[in-house]
Amino acid sequence: MQGVLTAITREVSSTLNRCELTHLARSPIDLVRAAAQHHAYCQRLCALGLRVIALPAEPEYPDAVFVEDPIVVLDEVAIVARTGAASRRGEAESLARALAPYRELRRMREPATLEGGDVLRAGRTLYVGLSKRTNAAGIQQLSAEVEPFGYRVQPVAVRGSLHLKSGASYLGADTVLVHRPSVDAAAFQGLRLVDAPEGEERAANVLVIGPIALVAEGFPGTAGLLRSHGLDVVTLDISELMKAEAGLTCSSLIFEAAE
Repeated sequence: MQGVLTAITREVSSTLNRCELTHLARSPIDLVRAAAQHHAYCQRLCALGLRVIALPAEPEYPDAVFVEDPIVVLDEVAIVARTGAASRRGEAESLARALAPYRELRRMREPATLEGGDVLRAGRTLYVGLSKRTNAAGIQQLSAEVEPFGYRVQPVAVRGSLHLKSGASYLGADTVLVHRPSVDAAAFQGLRLVDAPEGEERAANVLVIGPIALVAEGFPGTAGLLRSHGLDVVTLDISELMKAEAGLTCSSLIFEAAE
């Protein structure tokens, strides 16, 4: 599909301090600063040439800013997921309405659970994390929906991190940035693996758009590593959002769409 690279984002909820947490201890989130960091993120996407569709905040859903999780968007179809966190299952409806003009929508069913943070796409392969948020039934339902479009689904065991993409990011050119203690790296057989620098595992989630890699601020080893692999690095301060276990891919749904 050729079209305009588009990102759906959503403003930070005033209730973000009640977000779901799995691995981090709760610490106060400065909502004003979080909103400013999210605004800078959206502005950066615009500066990179993306069309940004900004949805209003949904205060009834503390995690709603993290739009990556409720829906998986592919070139041909969008899968409305059934999030592993029950508190988040209402987030998908406004996202589905925003996506409906651009994609056919398919919906996952109980007992499946799946979150988009567990879905890493490399070409026509979807590596899907088996995690606390995504179960085997979710992976099976996703496979049934996408395989007719020519995608292959490869499960990946996740350990000690929230999602697969908390510990692995696709850099393009058959290359994956990986924090091996967090994911079963053997599942990426055939791809080139680049190890995240020691002590910077929270920077393993990066957002690559063309030749640009967006990297969380404060992780110089990761930034230098990606530059050494030919990417132009832009750092963004998402420190308040990271208190909610977020990474750079979490706050946008990026896809190509007709003008």
